[in-house]
Formats: sequence, structure tokens, C-alpha cells
Amino acid sequence: MEYLKEEEVAEPVSPTGQYLNSEALSLCVLGVLETGVPITADDSQVESLVNDVFLPTNPRFSSIMVEHEKGEKLWKKVEVKIKDHIKIPIFPSGMSPKTYDKYVDDYISVIAMEKFPKTKPLWEIHIINYPTSNNNIAAAAGTVIFKLHHSIGDGFSLVGALLSCLQRADDPSLPLTFPSAPSRLTISDSDGTGKYSINGFLKNTSKIFSLLSNTVSDFCWSIMKSSFLEDDHSPIRSGDFGIEFRPITTATTTFNLDQMKQIKSNIGATINDVITGVIFLGTRLYMKEMSPDSINTNSTTLVLLNTREFRSYIPAKDMVKTDAKTPWGNYFTFLHVPIPKLSDDGDDSKLSNNNPLEFVRKAREIINVKKSSLAAHLTGRFLQILKKFRGPEAAARYIHGTLQKTSMAITNLVGPVEQLALAKHPIAGIYFLVAGAPQSLSITVISYMGKLRVVVVAEKGFIDAQKLKSCIENAFQMISEAACKNN
Repeated sequence: MEYLKEEEVAEPVSPTGQYLNSEALSLCVLGVLETGVPITADDSQVESLVNDVFLPTNPRFSSIMVEHEKGEKLWKKVEVKIKDHIKIPIFPSGMSPKTYDKYVDDYISVIAMEKFPKTKPLWEIHIINYPTSNNNIAAAAGTVIFKLHHSIGDGFSLVGALLSCLQRADDPSLPLTFPSAPSRLTISDSDGTGKYSINGFLKNTSKIFSLLSNTVSDFCWSIMKSSFLEDDHSPIRSGDFGIEFRPITTATTTFNLDQMKQIKSNIGATINDVITGVIFLGTRLYMKEMSPDSINTNSTTLVLLNTREFRSYIPAKDMVKTDAKTPWGNYFTFLHVPIPKLSDDGDDSKLSNNNPLEFVRKAREIINVKKSSLAAHLTGRFLQILKKFRGPEAAARYIHGTLQKTSMAITNLVGPVEQLALAKHPIAGIYFLVAGAPQSLSITVISYMGKLRVVVVAEKGFIDAQKLKSCIENAFQMISEAACKNN
């Protein structure tokens, strides 16, 4: 890593940014845009778009990470040679979209493993001008991949940056709209009339006791899981060291958001509860198919949560302001959520194929308990203390251990309701993935145009991503049918 000279001016890298770009851990985020028409922009048009629209959204896109003599990492502004960041691969011509699906998957695997040069800003744009089948929605004529290092920002920041480069396909002058996010829960001792009551006070006392109890329990459990309690080896966890350096494979599927909402309404859950339950059931079905004994394994998911107080997108140039209510950067935490076990023998302590809705209810129950504690905030404080006394590498190793000892991670983002366009190219589909984590499996979810795109990112040669995708689709069908009968 380049060192900063005494007379040079630079901004400090956030603690989380340092953890995510260290010797122990290096993560990148890939945002994928599938175009509805062939990409006709020439090199000069692409460079102009990047220079005039993309780079100005955030100074990090024109900076490299350097190290101060005291060991602190800083962002140093540099001149950007745009041509060095634009990649256009050449595939054999005349192939079918299904064949190009495989080429794109292999290409994503290659670029996901490649490390960014330390002498250049930490981003790349890959333009693939070949048609793909685009899963079970409209076929894509081309693909644009934005690869950014996670130290620049999280998935929310990435989407904010991409949205600054995109417009509504129907009318660029109109603003984008997004599905409404649930309001945050607050504690009040009011009886609902605006007056304070004994009943309200007693309820709050119970809530506070529950908060303290859950916080102590979850924080201790989190420390143990990150330090020495590993998940069992299973069809979704090899447990090998160095997984982050192995090739990955991806598979995507799409669900109708209206169907999700119908299930949500029928059982009184949230969209996040439903999709998490679908993923949990689909994962257990896959594990059972690959190894029947694995339905009893102890498997844990890291569910990532956005910790911003306000979670609505604003222009990226406003996100970088010091007083931004929706700030740029890495503002996330994770919850250790055990994957409910699957049983065919009537064991009441486990869930079975006959009660698929219980996977949604169980997911909601566990996550609500986890969210009603301050363990995630204490974990953040713990990392700060670890950094202060043992350095950022120690904190990075702790996060690496947290990922390595669990079986999978789930993260989701909210996308716009309307169709987008990039330089007048309508966008048929959007998805994203995170690469470089020491896990055999991760799943990402994003909504767009009334659809929910689910992406399976798996260790190549160990997990059959296509089979797991099919199991998740089967789980959705089972839960959907059960919800209709339950109504």
C-alpha cells in the first residue's frame, strides 16, 4: 500500500472501511444492470458518462487508499484514467442466450476474485454486449456490471450512486419512487390518547426488562459465535479456510412482489419475514436433498441490517454531506439467526414440510427478538475497542471469524418501482452480490419494478447453485399455497 507524504492532504478512512480492506478481509460489491436493448454507446460516450455523471457523485471514486506513517488509512485524491476502469470482454459470437448465461456467470466469478490495484481508485465498470436469458423475466440484450470495493460504501450506498447515473425510462424529468419502508418502533408509556398511564408504564417496564435480557443474551451469543462456536459442516458450509479465494457461481430467480404481499397479508408478516422464511425453507430442502442427515445440523445465517436512521434514497452527492440524514458509507450490522431445522418425524422442536408457513413465522419470531436488543450496537462498540487497543487488523480478523464460522449471509435492498434507463438504454433487471467473504453461501435480494430478485452466490464445485435456486422456488410455491389455504 502506498504511504502518504507529510505535505499531502487526505481524509481518514472510516473504521468499517479499514476493516473491509485489510490483510484479513477484502470485500467488493457487484451491481448488475441488465439492459433491454443492445448497448450502442461507443468508448467516448461511456467515458463521458463516467466523467460527467459517475465520478462527481462521490470523491471516493477519484481516491485511492493510502497509509499514514502512524498506520492509519486515508483517502488520497488522484487523477483518474477512466480507460483503465472500463472493461469490455469479448466472447465467441453467435451463441444462444442460455450459453451466454454461462459465460457471464464465469466472467462474474473471475472479476469477483480479482483484487483491485492499490494504485487506482477502487471501482470498475464491465460492459458485456451479449444477450442473456435473464432468468424467468424478459431477456436481456446486454449487461453492465459496476464493481466497487466495499470499503467505499455498502450496498445502499452503491444503489444510491447507481441511481444518480440512471433516470426513469418513461420520463427522465420525473423522480423515482420506492416501496414504503416500515416505520421504526418506538417505546412510549402513553395509553394511546396522548396521556401517560400506569398500564403504559408497566408495559414499558416489561419492554425495558426484555430489552436488557435480550441484549445480554444476544451479545454474549454473538461473541461466542464469532470467537469459537462454529456451525456444523453441511451441504451449505464446507468449513474450509481460504473459501474467499475460491471461484463462485451464481444463480438468480425472480418472485412477484404482489404474491409476496398477499402472503404477508394472509399471515400478518412483513415482506422481509416472508422472503427470509422462503430462503430458510428452500435452504433446508436443498440440504435434505443433498444429504438427508443434514436437516439436523446447526446452521446459522448472518442477516444484515441497514442501521441508518432514515432509509430513503437521496442523491449520492447529498449523501456525502456531513449533515446528511441518509449518509454515505458502511452503516450496517448483522444478526446471528439460526436456520430452523427440518424434520419428517413429527419432532415438535423442528419444522416439517407439512407446515411451510411456520418457517415464515419462525423467521419473524427470531428476527424480532434479535432486533429488540442492543446487541448489534454493542458489537459495534466492541469492534471500536478492539481497534483502539489491538489495531484495525484485529477488528478485521474478528469480522472474518464471524463470517467464517457461520453458514450463510442474507442481505436485501429496496429498488425503484419504475423502470430505469442508463443513457437511454432501458434496464430490464437489476441485482447485486457481495464477493470475498469467507463463506460458501450468500444470498442477496433486491426489489425492482414489482419483482423481487433473489441471487444465490455459492462456492463453485461445492454448492449446486441451480439446484438451490430450484429449492428456493419450490419453497416459495409451498408457502404461497399454504398461505392461500390458511386465508
